[in-house]
Amino acid sequence: MSKLEISAFILNVLGVWLTSKQYRICWLINIVAVLLYAIIFYEVNLYADASLQVVFVLMQLYGWYSWSKKANQTQAVVDPSYIPQKVLIYSIVTGVVFGLILGSGFATWTQAELPWLDSMLASFSLVASYWAAKKYIETWSLWCVVDTLYVGMFIHKSLYVTALLYFIFIVLALNGWRMWRHHYQTQNRMASQI
Repeated sequence: MSKLEISAFILNVLGVWLTSKQYRICWLINIVAVLLYAIIFYEVNLYADASLQVVFVLMQLYGWYSWSKKANQTQAVVDPSYIPQKVLIYSIVTGVVFGLILGSGFATWTQAELPWLDSMLASFSLVASYWAAKKYIETWSLWCVVDTLYVGMFIHKSLYVTALLYFIFIVLALNGWRMWRHHYQTQNRMASQI
């Protein structure tokens, strides 16, 4: 357990909590957090996840842009919604294909540990991040699945603080799921009364 891992832990918890509360500042906090984890994962030969953290910076910028662009003067945040079926299918297929490509590359050309699992988790983390930027409620259920698998991988790699972080992510994701669904239901009730 290093100071770097503890700092990344704290910023990640804060970032996910702010995301669930729908505060746009979450994206900036998340940028710093993922950059710290890029260093950590590189140091333990989880190259797909180290690379993922760099891509996450771009995803965080996209999330900030997406939430800011859609918000108007009377509405502080974009309302969450359910994912269209076409987007769901496309996202899952893209996640699997990208995970296989990444896994193949890391298994062939690097000394990566757990290249296939690491790559699939990295790929579906990108899918979940895209869904979060679009404010699809299902982002939280996907994060629950991905984070559960991450807990096992990080325990295997003796990254116990990070495993604890991802366990906390599961709890925060369940809360985010509850909050976004409630927000969606409230907005629909209000819209039907107009």
